[in-house]
Amino acid sequence: MSQAAARQSIFITGAASGMGRETARLFQQQGWFVGAFDLNQAGLEALQAELGAENCLIGQLDVSDKAAYERAVHAFGQATDGRMDILFNNAGIAMRGLFDEMPFDEQMRMVQVNFVGVLNGISTALPLLKATPNALCFTTSSSSATMGMPLIAVYSATKHAVKGLTEALSNEFRRHDIRVADVLPGLIRTGMPDDALLAAASDKGPFRVIEAIEVAKVVWQAYQSETLHWYVPEDLAELDKAAGNNPELLRDKLARQL
Repeated sequence: MSQAAARQSIFITGAASGMGRETARLFQQQGWFVGAFDLNQAGLEALQAELGAENCLIGQLDVSDKAAYERAVHAFGQATDGRMDILFNNAGIAMRGLFDEMPFDEQMRMVQVNFVGVLNGISTALPLLKATPNALCFTTSSSSATMGMPLIAVYSATKHAVKGLTEALSNEFRRHDIRVADVLPGLIRTGMPDDALLAAASDKGPFRVIEAIEVAKVVWQAYQSETLHWYVPEDLAELDKAAGNNPELLRDKLARQL
């Protein structure tokens, strides 16, 4: 049995930076073995140097490529003796712009990465999750899954899809002893929001800027919990309730902001 197989393990996509990187650091500090996957090879190598090669497996991965995802999960399973305690489908991309002014190919790329990539991950990792007692299938959704957001319409739609998939699979996968949950982050200081957006953010309220480590902490808490949706910050839950109670009111408020 390998050294990795004797430890709990987490498979993270989008691990080279931001929320994925902070999650890799936190779990390694807790003694877990980390599978870190991303398109950014240089970022992965820097992460491996920090965590130690004995504590992680790195690999380039385009999550929209199912065959590539299968190779990554196979390599991870070989390192962990066929176990995966957490699948963290975190990789995602965002592009801002009016729907009718955004190239269709860019819109479809978001669908392929943000939603098809999640389907690829869950489908491919399922045998390892089934083989691991009390496994957790965890995915990054978004605060834009509380209500469709202007200027990020397709991104928002993909994150609504992730949220709905999470809710459905949280029931289906009970028969496999697999818990399913997601995180709905707001404005997180990562490479995704540009500097202008961060600079314009309020210093209070649900869309204040939050550090990426706070999402990593939520992943850790989710493994100890049965909670379905995690909000970062927590007051985003009120936005979700508002969208359900009166979507027209929230729609018009967003229109005024736009």
